[in-house]
Amino acid sequence: MSYAVSAPLQAAIYQHLQADTALEQFVGDAIYDALPAGPLPSIYVALGPESVRQAGDVSGAGAWHDLIVSVVTDAAGFQAAKDAAGAISDALDGAGLTLSRGRLVGLWFRSAKAKRETGGLRRIDMTFRARVEDN
Repeated sequence: MSYAVSAPLQAAIYQHLQADTALEQFVGDAIYDALPAGPLPSIYVALGPESVRQAGDVSGAGAWHDLIVSVVTDAAGFQAAKDAAGAISDALDGAGLTLSRGRLVGLWFRSAKAKRETGGLRRIDMTFRARVEDN
């Protein structure tokens, strides 16, 4: 297994979402790897936790990454969050990202959970699965 491709994978996902014009219509440039200090916008996207497991073999190192991308909003109802989540899903599911290290074999939508949080926030956590190889 190699965890060395984790940072390049996260950077490629972040850059891909930043460049997505459909997502920009819903969240502007409010896409974060780390939440900024101070007040947050009414709706934003945050790259979240990941879990990684070994997928290498005799031909080389590799890993499965399950990573969470979240949409959080203070808007009433889930419509705004679902619009943004749909754009994220469209942008990432099957995306052919180029990594600064290693190779993305595939990236797929796996699951989502929409929930209400304290303070009137709505949150959708989407899990994507990536298969990477480290060369």
